[in-house]
Amino acid sequence: MRGIAVAIAVTLAACTSQAATVHTPVGQPQTGLQRVPLTITSVTGTHHFIVEIAKTEHQQEMGLMFVKSLAPNRGMIFPYDPPQEVAFWMKNTLIPLDIIFIRPDHTIARITNAKALDETPLPSGEPIVAVLEIAGGRAAQLGMAPGDKVHW
Repeated sequence: MRGIAVAIAVTLAACTSQAATVHTPVGQPQTGLQRVPLTITSVTGTHHFIVEIAKTEHQQEMGLMFVKSLAPNRGMIFPYDPPQEVAFWMKNTLIPLDIIFIRPDHTIARITNAKALDETPLPSGEPIVAVLEIAGGRAAQLGMAPGDKVHW
């Protein structure tokens, strides 16, 4: 339980290693994060995204806070090394998100539909290596499911 509480504190935003630290003014979305291509291979095909990497503690705390919209092929990934159980919430996150928990073998463990501004913790339920956030409802629209493979 302590690990979950620590993860909640570290990932205050749902949303969210060599990238530069980003100092974001309060009330502003993050800018300047490293972007990488990401694909999810499912029974419905291969789905392509461009995601920002939230590597530092500050970047992970900010996540997608204050973002007012997210394009269907965009997102944010939160890598964890070593794998660990985490929980996310939607503090100051203005848009609904799909939160995708990724196992060490890079398969999807769980997909959670998170409501804007909801501070209810959303736990991974098992150790994960990354969390991917994409626009709310997008995972269902593309037919993504646990077991699908994620590459970035």
